[in-house]
Amino acid sequence: MGCYDCCMKCLGGVPYISLVATLLCFSGIALFCGCGHQALTETERLIETYFAHNLQDYSTLAYLIQYFQYIIYGLASFFFLYCIVLLAEGFYTTSATKQTFGEFRSTMCGRCLSGTFILITYLLAVVWLLVFALSALPVYFYYNMDSTCQIITILSETTASINPLCIDARQYGLLPWNAMPGKVCGTTLSNVCKTREFRLTYELYVAAFAGAGITLLALTHFSLYLAVRRVYLKEVRMGVREEREIYNLYWRLQKDREGVPRSPYAPQIISDSLPPD
Repeated sequence: MGCYDCCMKCLGGVPYISLVATLLCFSGIALFCGCGHQALTETERLIETYFAHNLQDYSTLAYLIQYFQYIIYGLASFFFLYCIVLLAEGFYTTSATKQTFGEFRSTMCGRCLSGTFILITYLLAVVWLLVFALSALPVYFYYNMDSTCQIITILSETTASINPLCIDARQYGLLPWNAMPGKVCGTTLSNVCKTREFRLTYELYVAAFAGAGITLLALTHFSLYLAVRRVYLKEVRMGVREEREIYNLYWRLQKDREGVPRSPYAPQIISDSLPPD
């Protein structure tokens, strides 16, 4: 076997669909976890500096931010391992691998494992859809804040007053209603808009939102691929079973005629290649 044949055989054994889904999942999780973690840290700093001067006013928010950051650590580890497992299964079930290690034999354990992967991936996709929706909330808050900042920039060039323009963090549930001051207005808001932390936090939340969308796309990709592959293997198994029944019928007919069965297929080869019922 030449070098070209070896390369083509190796490339034929790559599960490209699983590989694309794995790369999408890795990139999406990296964006969501990395940018989300840093965005939460910057949000706590902005709230502490401009919206709440008393520690008790934002202590609950600080606790939730720390809690979410720990969840991010767990999500990154779990999805890394799970995507590796799905990619390994994709490598194992390619046609080139079947040619290397022999004909594929469908077993009850293999079918149960495949069904388990489909169920887990589908449930993860449903749960991640909720995460994707929740990740839009901070983007919405910072979008409104950025829009107000643009209005302030336009009005600052005129004689109009910018003092009535405010952003109230209490309206978004970030702070309790008794938090003081709880909102920033006018010149203070204009100064917040010019800070590097505000622009950086906004961009990080947008990147985390995009990462959540990419991860959802990867999970949907995995779910569809696993389901289609299961249906395909089921059809192949039914076709092989029908072939076995036809061969057994032919064999019985030859015996009834008291003749020697002469099949165009080698009986031993067919019986060895057929999967168990």
